[in-house]
Amino acid sequence: MCGRFTLRTPLRQVADAFDLAPTALVGDEWRARYNIAPTQQVFVVRESSSQGQRELVPLHWGLIPRWADDPAIGGRMINARSETLAEKPAFREAFRKRRCLIVADGFYEWRQGAKPKQPYYIHLKQDGPFAFAGLWEHWQHGELAIDSCTIVTTEANELLQPLHDRMPVILPPSDYARWLDEDLQEPEELTPLLKSFPAEAMTLHPVSRAVNSARREGPELIATSEPLKTQGTLFD
Repeated sequence: MCGRFTLRTPLRQVADAFDLAPTALVGDEWRARYNIAPTQQVFVVRESSSQGQRELVPLHWGLIPRWADDPAIGGRMINARSETLAEKPAFREAFRKRRCLIVADGFYEWRQGAKPKQPYYIHLKQDGPFAFAGLWEHWQHGELAIDSCTIVTTEANELLQPLHDRMPVILPPSDYARWLDEDLQEPEELTPLLKSFPAEAMTLHPVSRAVNSARREGPELIATSEPLKTQGTLFD
C-alpha cells in the first residue's frame, strides 16, 4: 500500500521529467513536501483535452466516486488494488477514462508484524521524481466540486516484501504516454503496465518514527535513523 510519500523535487526538474510545457506549471503552490498524507493535496499529471497537452494539477488524495453522497468516503480510497480496478464500482470508470500520474520522489512503509512498527523511506536509487499510477475522479454536489485521486497498488517486489505485501505501482517514463492515453480503455490494454517496479532500481533505509504524525514536516523525516532497538534490522 502507500499511505505517505514525499515530493521534494524542484518544479523545473519535475517539468522536465514529465515533459510539461511552461504553461502547464503551477508554481505558486509548489513547496517541498516530506510527509504527504491522505486527504491532503497532491500533484498529478493528466492529459488536458482542451489544451492538447499534459497538465500539472493539485488534487485531493482519496478518490471520491461520482455517486458518493458524502465526500468523506475518499479517506477510505487512498489506494486501489490493480487486480480489481475493472470490477470495483468506485474505480472501474476512472480506470477506463480518467488515469493520471501522481508525482512523487519517495514513500514510506512500516514494517508489518513488529511492535513498535519501524518506518522506512523508499526511493529510486537515482533519487529523482517518478510517477505512481493513479486514477482521478470529479465529484460535485451543488456548488461543491472536488477533483480527487487514488494510488494504484500491486504485489510488493523483493525489496519491500519484508515490510509489506503491497506496494504502489511505479510507472517507468516509457509507460507514461500509454497510461495517459484516453483512447486506451480496455483492461487488457492497461493491466500489463500494473506490475512491481524492479527491486534493483530501488533502495530503502530506516527513518525516525516522527513521520508517524501527519503534522510533522521537514527534511529530517527522510534522514537515516538507527533501527528501533526492539525491532533489530530489516533482515533479522
